Amino acid sequence: MISVREKIAYGLGDTASNIIFQTVMMFLLLFYTDVVGLSPAVVGTMFLFVRVIDAITDPIMGNLADKTRTKWGQFRPYLLWLALPFALISILAFTTPDLSGDNKVIYAFVTYTLLMIAYTAINIPYCGLGGVITADAKERVTVQSYRFVFGMLGGVIVAAATMPMVEWFGQGDSAKGYQLTMVAMSSLGVVLFLLCFLGTKERVAPPEDQDASMKVNLMSLWKNDQWRILCIAAFYLLTGQVLRLTLAVYYVKYFLGREDLITSFLTLGVIASMLGCAVAQPLAKRVCKIKAYIALQSISAAICLLSFFIASDQIVVAFIAFIAWKFFLDMASPLLWAKMADTIDYGHKKTGIRVTGLVYSGVIFFIKMGVAIGGALAGWLLTFYGYQADIEQTEATKHGLLLSFTLFPALGSIAVAWVMRNYTLTEQKVVDIQTELKTG
Repeated sequence: MISVREKIAYGLGDTASNIIFQTVMMFLLLFYTDVVGLSPAVVGTMFLFVRVIDAITDPIMGNLADKTRTKWGQFRPYLLWLALPFALISILAFTTPDLSGDNKVIYAFVTYTLLMIAYTAINIPYCGLGGVITADAKERVTVQSYRFVFGMLGGVIVAAATMPMVEWFGQGDSAKGYQLTMVAMSSLGVVLFLLCFLGTKERVAPPEDQDASMKVNLMSLWKNDQWRILCIAAFYLLTGQVLRLTLAVYYVKYFLGREDLITSFLTLGVIASMLGCAVAQPLAKRVCKIKAYIALQSISAAICLLSFFIASDQIVVAFIAFIAWKFFLDMASPLLWAKMADTIDYGHKKTGIRVTGLVYSGVIFFIKMGVAIGGALAGWLLTFYGYQADIEQTEATKHGLLLSFTLFPALGSIAVAWVMRNYTLTEQKVVDIQTELKTG
């Protein structure tokens, strides 16, 4: 059994990651369009291009982590080495230098690229750490539940504090406000990464004689059919989720017409996510994780579809729908990440090669492709429907925004539920696999 203290320490690493990740998801598009002054079409294209570059680095980082051997383990040392560089790059990404239009685009492109590479370099090993803390299938769900609860705490901090901090630090200067806000957020992130490093331990090690090349490791990974299913599901999931989350600020500001409620809307959504993640563990103990995951995605899709029919003056109903969507969608998150650890055992049995870092980095590659497509779609759809910053939007633009925030994300969850019908690693099957691995 893993101690509660260690589970909390592991979870704090995701708090640190989400302080940056959730800021990017919720506010970077708004920062680029309304503060830096870039067009949403340019930002959407940049999001796609940079996130594709970033995704390509995932398998490289995963393979590097798999080959790492230090006195601290394979994955933990990266939290120590990269916490400060990650923080500094985050600050640069939310800095607005006094540059001409084209140079602003170049600066945004370079700093955003560096931010995503730094995020990969620290987050892939962090995710891999979750797969080596314990080999117990039930404990894996528990560890991931703690991770996501504390990860969502980072989201709460971002949702509740970002706009007030921007206003307080900036005193009317939004550019200065965002920069100093990221100084504060990133400093907190460094402390949390270090606490995660100090408070966790790696217990599952790869075979001592394993020293395969990256090509061999990638070939063994591709033979893992259950891993491939999770990759496809992750892509569809993040495409729809990021599209909806990116447009949430615009939905409140322009469709509901209540800019003053943006912080409340996002904060309550993240709190609902935390509660959903907390419920995942007792849910997994009572029902099949696979059936539960499919059901949760179906419910999330239904909520998105029903949200299309909420009128702009139905503020309370809009809040309830968003809160419910976040609750059910993120109740499924720990289940998905626990499944990733299960596919490591499955792949080890099937191929004789254990590639923890590559399994996580491979899924995260598809997650980031989904993030790339979802973020790019948000920018492109805003442009397609005629969005212009800080003006009263036309009815056609508002209708397009509503479509993009409700119906389109629903398709992502529907696709995930459909794909996961082919996933077969039940809890008993995982236990049987682990028994075979131990007996050799």
